[in-house]
Amino acid sequence: MTSSSFNARTLSGLNRRQILLAGAAGSLVLASGVAPVFAAGSKPKVGLVMKSLANEFFKQMQAGAEKYASENTDKFDFKAVGMKDERDFAAQVDAVENFVTQKYDIIVVAPADSKAMVTPLAKALKAGVKVINIDVELDAGAKKKAGIDLAFFGPDNRGGAKMAGDALAKALGEGGKVVILEGNPEADNAQQRKAGFDDAIAAGKLVLLDSKTAHWETEEANTLMTNFLTQHQDIQGVMAANDSMALGVVKALDAAGLSGKIQVVGFDNIPAVQPLIKGGKMLATVEQYGAQMAAMGIDYGLREMAGETFTGWVKTDIKLITAADL
Repeated sequence: MTSSSFNARTLSGLNRRQILLAGAAGSLVLASGVAPVFAAGSKPKVGLVMKSLANEFFKQMQAGAEKYASENTDKFDFKAVGMKDERDFAAQVDAVENFVTQKYDIIVVAPADSKAMVTPLAKALKAGVKVINIDVELDAGAKKKAGIDLAFFGPDNRGGAKMAGDALAKALGEGGKVVILEGNPEADNAQQRKAGFDDAIAAGKLVLLDSKTAHWETEEANTLMTNFLTQHQDIQGVMAANDSMALGVVKALDAAGLSGKIQVVGFDNIPAVQPLIKGGKMLATVEQYGAQMAAMGIDYGLREMAGETFTGWVKTDIKLITAADL
């Protein structure tokens, strides 16, 4: 078993050619120094399958991956695809099947559905494609049933959500009344972030008034938060499982004249929430370095093609972001 970690906190001063990855022994090495060299005319084809490109996090991921690919055209060919919305699961299945048909060598995927994506990815593996699972972990039971052992390259979603929840608990104090906006229930990261928020609620002795999904979507979150405000007159804090939903929450609070009076935390650190944090409309978010995550996945795919094997959880970095960090 090869275990690794990806410390993205060091990325701010580096060119994307110099993304830091961990080697088998745990020491940091430059990705540009470990990528395998392929024979002339045999550059591998790499496909990236993301979730909704309406979500700023995945726009950042695509931009980061495309920039990295443009800087490494001598090493691999690259194509990125995304979904029209967070529940367009069939589009991800089609994308994987198309990449297999087109004889791609590596598929890097952030699954929208942790169970449904296992079957098409198992078929890709059977066809000889290297599959790199980033961002959202595939379901362990479904992988076992399909007979595949596929590593997960991604963050501690539960730990990150607890970071944000702990910040909210500290701001509100014991007895603070909160609501949760959950992500897609089919996605492992949504389940993990909900668990992390629950951990923070228990540790901080907060009171959970309500918890429902807004499926990662801004407008759905706006509607849900408006309903929460009608149903619960005493909300003091909001835990949103991603920043796209946090934007919808802030929109609802703005409309109700409650921005800054109800504390909001999110997850992803997309650019749109940074002025909200600076201006006091949000308390905190969690950085998970989406722009670098796909580039990392590409490098791990190339390393697998060169003969390395990864299993288990290859953990990537997270960081709580507050106004003091911006």
